[in-house]
Amino acid sequence: MIQLPEVIKNAVEALTRLPGVGEKTAFRMVMSMTNWKNSELVSVGSALASLQHLKLCRECGMFSDADLCSICLEEQRQSAGILCIVENASDLMAIEKSGHFKGLYHILGGVLNPLLGVGPDELKLDELKLKVVTKNIQEIILALNPSVEGDATCSYLKSIFPQSVNIERIGFGVPIGGSLEYLDPMTITKALENKKRF
Repeated sequence: MIQLPEVIKNAVEALTRLPGVGEKTAFRMVMSMTNWKNSELVSVGSALASLQHLKLCRECGMFSDADLCSICLEEQRQSAGILCIVENASDLMAIEKSGHFKGLYHILGGVLNPLLGVGPDELKLDELKLKVVTKNIQEIILALNPSVEGDATCSYLKSIFPQSVNIERIGFGVPIGGSLEYLDPMTITKALENKKRF
């Protein structure tokens, strides 16, 4: 059996750390890259290495080139008095892509999970509570995924904010174009819970 050079093995192992990339896919990627020009390899390598210098917005936690991201710099969003709380940057980008939300965001960086040692301190919820008061937030939208941990986090968040703040949770249920016969019971349950007058 042929012994591959350590350089190839190391590259394959590094790529398998990406979500959805198994050993076979990583191997195909590396084999493809062996045909690249040196300048292309250096370009990709330096682009990946530069991720270590990635900054986070000091207000919302989104990726940024400066202290504040482009969303937090918008005056209209600052004065809107609306805050959308999400679990991670991918969730923020999904909501932003819809073009419907025009307020500020806050990325928790996870959800409460005592079994994994994630409590209010790890999510810096005291800072979030202070932010709601100092930014004069009137409305909070909890955009956390419908899981046991997400539900528990939403309940906890609701308990720490002033009662004067209007707190809502995004709706969950049947996707556009979805067929009821193919949906799981949890999705149908959430759809029934989130029904509205027609």
